[in-house]
Amino acid sequence: MSNVKTPQPLLGGGKQKFRVAILPLDNFTLNAFSGFVDALRLAADEGGRSRQIECGWQISGHRTVQASCGLTVTPQGPPPDPREVDYIAVSAGNDYRDRRQPAWLDAYLKDATEKGVTLIGLCTGTFNIARAGLMQGRPACVHWNVREEFRDQFPGIETVSDRIFLDAGDRITCAGSTGASDLALYLVSRHCGAERAQQSLRHMILNRQRDASSPQPQFVTDMTSVKDANVRHAIGLMEQTLNAPISVDDLAQKVGLSQRQLSRRFLACVGQPPARVYRVMRLRYAAWRLLHTTDRIGQVAADLGFADTSHFSREFSVLFKMSPKTYRATELPPEIRTLT
Repeated sequence: MSNVKTPQPLLGGGKQKFRVAILPLDNFTLNAFSGFVDALRLAADEGGRSRQIECGWQISGHRTVQASCGLTVTPQGPPPDPREVDYIAVSAGNDYRDRRQPAWLDAYLKDATEKGVTLIGLCTGTFNIARAGLMQGRPACVHWNVREEFRDQFPGIETVSDRIFLDAGDRITCAGSTGASDLALYLVSRHCGAERAQQSLRHMILNRQRDASSPQPQFVTDMTSVKDANVRHAIGLMEQTLNAPISVDDLAQKVGLSQRQLSRRFLACVGQPPARVYRVMRLRYAAWRLLHTTDRIGQVAADLGFADTSHFSREFSVLFKMSPKTYRATELPPEIRTLT
């Protein structure tokens, strides 16, 4: 049987440039799902009218599913024959630790692969594609917050978290969150042209479309060499609490160790005490905020738990060899530099 897709007819007598079947799974993250769909929707028609003219999409599945925020989505219909679409996007979220998944999903993704359809992993949807055995020999772009879990579950798959999405040909993987909108715009640009992508950007009141290689904001070095599960858990908690730092004692309790035990393990694994590792992560986060927000330096210092601006400036200067004010001035345009 032929694998050639039949273009879908349009109201104006033309043909859609591409079609996507989107499969939201239980506990999917709304930001990635809605950002992906809306970027397509706003590019597909004029004036935000939502007709599927330039491109098409279908929310597919076998039952109503609930997002992690509580909103429910009822599929428009069962997953279509893969030959009717160009892409199949799996949109997942908080259930990535569950190593089971529906048998129909495995069977459908494998059928799609055999028919030459490109699979897309949105947010943790990449876990589901890998769980179906369909990521071998291909790199996977995942969010920094789930990177270690992905490596634990799929140790033979190359994992990257230094970009927002990755096109590996027949597999496209996306870290999720706002990066899903950029991925959708990338597909629009590829099939419909840059002006259609710009139209979507204008409707979303966004300044620009980010490239796939745009970095994920993360503030810890690669933990591949860290074998101690407690240390990796603690570093993950550090990264999740940068905006509201906790004490090393609380950190130790959360991973089931005494403060002394945790310190010994950190020294053995990374050569530094946990307080030092945490401080460097907070300072890296501060540097990111200086370049990507208009927050005043005093506000950044307070948010990251430093005693005062002077204390923050001293610590920042030791790590970056310049003051926070100088650091911001080297990168930001003139109208931002005064916000110090």
